[in-house]
Amino acid sequence: QVQVVESGGGLVQPGGSLRLSCTASGRIFSDYNMGWYRQAPGEQRELVASINMNRWTNYSDSVKGRFTISRDNRKNTVYLQMDNLNVDDTAVYYCKARWRSYEYWGQGTQVTVGQ
Repeated sequence: QVQVVESGGGLVQPGGSLRLSCTASGRIFSDYNMGWYRQAPGEQRELVASINMNRWTNYSDSVKGRFTISRDNRKNTVYLQMDNLNVDDTAVYYCKARWRSYEYWGQGTQVTVGQ
């Protein structure tokens, strides 16, 4: 059974930083392509960043230069380092593990940027 679990969300002031973590089990972790998505109230879920098995990364234009995705296969974990956060980054952040045509989602972690 595959389990995807996010952690690290919280409240942060504008200009601050947070690091999200996501662990995925059920298969050899290095076989997964991993991605971070977010969904703000009233909005559709959108891709934030992704990293594949070869560690190639992709970022949305809105976070490029501020967010960094990385993975540690020994720890079965993918990270999202978020710097210079602004109020528009407020959302529930979801982690997705993908293996072939199978997709597995976590339950999400709330990130709130504000005073």
